[in-house]
Amino acid sequence: MIDDAIRVLAGDCTVIAEDADREEYRGRVTTIVKPDNTVLVHDSDGYQPVAWLTRADSVSSDRAGDFTLVAKKDTQTLRIAAHEQDGFAHYPVSRAGTPIGHCPACEGALVRSNGVNCVSCETRYAIPSDATIRDEHSDCACGLPRMRVERGLAFDICLDRGCESLDEAVSTAFDREWECPVDDCDGDLRILRRGGLIAGCEHYPDCDTGFVVPTGVVDGECGCGLPTFETRSGTRCLDATCEQVRKRTLEAEYTAGN
Repeated sequence: MIDDAIRVLAGDCTVIAEDADREEYRGRVTTIVKPDNTVLVHDSDGYQPVAWLTRADSVSSDRAGDFTLVAKKDTQTLRIAAHEQDGFAHYPVSRAGTPIGHCPACEGALVRSNGVNCVSCETRYAIPSDATIRDEHSDCACGLPRMRVERGLAFDICLDRGCESLDEAVSTAFDREWECPVDDCDGDLRILRRGGLIAGCEHYPDCDTGFVVPTGVVDGECGCGLPTFETRSGTRCLDATCEQVRKRTLEAEYTAGN
C-alpha cells in the first residue's frame, strides 16, 4: 500500500477561482490534487501554477457533462471544468527523502523524511531528529539500518524502537545515576518518558524536579552537582537554567585573556 494517491486531470479546461474577487482562465492545463487536498493548476508558462488552493477543506468531482473538480476552503472556491479531457488518473505517491536502505518487509526503498518511511508500503519509523543513520554495513540483525543517537552517551541502536529501545538504553546507563539537586530532597533522578526523555525525581509528585535529557554526551560535572553535556552548541548543564556552566566559561575566558 502507498501512503495515498495524487489525482491528475489534464485537458482543455475552464478554471474559476472565487473569493472576494472572481478570476477565470481557459486553456489546456494539468490539475494536480495532492493527498492533503492541495490543488494546483499548471499551464505551459513558468513554474508557478495558474491557480491553486492550499489544503482545501473539501475536493469533489462531478462526471456529469463536463468533468468538474470543485475545491473549497473557507470563502475560497476553485472550480475546474474539463471541456475536452486528455486524461484523468490516480497515481500512487509516497514521501520523498534521502535513501538510507531497504525495507525488510517488502524490499522497497527506505527514505529519511520526517522519520523513516518505505516508499512501497506503509511502514514508518519515528526517529529522533538528531539521529545519524549508520552506513549499510552496520545494519541490525532485523535488516533495518542502525542509528547513532546522543543522550548522555552515544548509543548505536536499531531505528525500530520495538527492536531496540532508546529509552531502555538511556535508562540502563543513567537511571538513578544523579541525585535530585533540591536541598531538602534525598531522591535520585529516574529516566522517564514524558513527551521526551527526562531525568525526574523519584519522589514525584512530592518533588516535581525534572530535566529534559539533552542531545549530547556527558563530559563532566557542573558546580550545582548535576552532569554537564557536550552539545553541538557547546557545554551545558542538565539543568538548562543553571548559571554555573556559564559562570565557569566566562571565568575561563577571562583567565585566558589575561
